[in-house]
Amino acid sequence: MIPKIEVTDTPSDDARRAVIDGLVAFNQAAVPWPTPRPLPLAVSLSDPATGAYVGGLIGATHWGQCHVDLLYVPENLRGAGWGTQVMRAAEAEAVKRGCVGIWLDTFSFQARGFYERLGYQVFGQIDNYPAGTARFFLMKKLLSP
Repeated sequence: MIPKIEVTDTPSDDARRAVIDGLVAFNQAAVPWPTPRPLPLAVSLSDPATGAYVGGLIGATHWGQCHVDLLYVPENLRGAGWGTQVMRAAEAEAVKRGCVGIWLDTFSFQARGFYERLGYQVFGQIDNYPAGTARFFLMKKLLSP
């Protein structure tokens, strides 16, 4: 077979599934792990009067690590410790799940200092991404392996 190469900004579900399933199977064979796919993790902030979600954290645990994909605290709640509480809740859940570390990325115009105050350390960066800024990758050890 000679495969056909296609470039698109709208991949089909089948195209995505072929990549994901193939990579998961390859990874599972190389590094057997009880949970071959990431286990989602969410910590939500909601308005107690309405129940409406206003922010929080989205991430996942996998292979003994927790990855924070997104963290958002509304501007009117910033500086009052809500971000710290959300991060601490995610870290506690990661420890319950047996994670030895937690990692994330942030931009120079976002919250690098916030994460560093929580004990995270920069382990990588991409300069000029986006133009005129930088993207930082941070991690924190949670448990001894």
